[in-house]
Amino acid sequence: MTPELLTPAEVAALLRVPELTLVQWRTSNTGPRSAKIGRHRRYARSDVEAFIESRMNHPSEADERTARYG
Repeated sequence: MTPELLTPAEVAALLRVPELTLVQWRTSNTGPRSAKIGRHRRYARSDVEAFIESRMNHPSEADERTARYG
């Protein structure tokens, strides 16, 4: 199955960040995975969703910080 591919503009709109932020994240290896297809940069929707999920605060993490720092 071929993944749904998004353009940088679509990813930037989804994340509500400037496209330049995606470039900065890519060069520092901190953003969602992307692929160069010909002359074009594309992002698999599943990779963007995984990136978002990895940045979400989970209740257990918040509870641990609260317990530690009161």
